[in-house]
Amino acid sequence: MQGKNEDKPIKRMADLLRQGATLTDLSCPVCASPLFRLKDGTLWCAKDEKKVIVVKEGEGPEKAGSAAYNKLEATLLAKVEDIQNKIQNTESVEELQKLSTALSELLSNLEKIQKMKKC
Repeated sequence: MQGKNEDKPIKRMADLLRQGATLTDLSCPVCASPLFRLKDGTLWCAKDEKKVIVVKEGEGPEKAGSAAYNKLEATLLAKVEDIQNKIQNTESVEELQKLSTALSELLSNLEKIQKMKKC
């Protein structure tokens, strides 16, 4: 007879399917439970309740992480553009100082990401 703790992962798996996740042919490297692909493309282990990143043979973890860097870089670039538009439409010195500080921090973070991508 299965205990209550063993039923929880099965219930989470059923919930994932109801939410539109897809059962894959991959298994979790930690617990060997089947992996699900969420609607956003993320691989998910229902038993461990964790995101799983698959690294293809011959590809190092740094390549697998570069997708995250690219996404973060795109987000920061969009924010830089937003702030640039606000700066063009702002006359208040106080507001310009705040926007300039935010812009400086964003550019600094972009530079760090670009350095990390080159490593």
